[in-house]
Amino acid sequence: MTRYVALLRAVNLGSHKKISMPDLRAVCAELGHTDIQTYLQSGNVVFTAAEPEAGKVAARLEKRLADGLGLTTKIILRTADELRAVVEASPTKADDPTGYSVWFLLDPLVADWLDGFDAGRFAPEEMWTASREIYLSLPNGTGRAKLPVALERRLKTPATMRNWRTVTNLVELAEG
Repeated sequence: MTRYVALLRAVNLGSHKKISMPDLRAVCAELGHTDIQTYLQSGNVVFTAAEPEAGKVAARLEKRLADGLGLTTKIILRTADELRAVVEASPTKADDPTGYSVWFLLDPLVADWLDGFDAGRFAPEEMWTASREIYLSLPNGTGRAKLPVALERRLKTPATMRNWRTVTNLVELAEG
């Protein structure tokens, strides 16, 4: 049995791609997952699954959401251990957990994705990269941030962002 954290990309933002958390929990239960918990209204669900291959778990969940609820979205999946490792690997201290975020990527970054990119021009915003995550310090808030917009144009893989408070709370749910 594997404990997973599923991060649904771009749901419940504005009026499109709406899903209720009871519906999300019900879909997970229909797939045979257990110990299901949602966090906030932004598409975060923690569950236990018998399937050890994350790609299969995500694909089945995406298909069930599309077929059953008409919701087409990408799901970024991490195991509880992987999410704990993201927290432990943080390159800096999150003094403001709402101004520090992690972008979770579906696939690892390609080696040359930042060629010719000057992240310094977005100061005081900062970034640090890992294989499948990008850590972002956004001291003026996510809504006004320019760095994520510029980075998203360069990404070749689906991604979804969560602030540090959400990330650490999801770790607690997954490990609890």
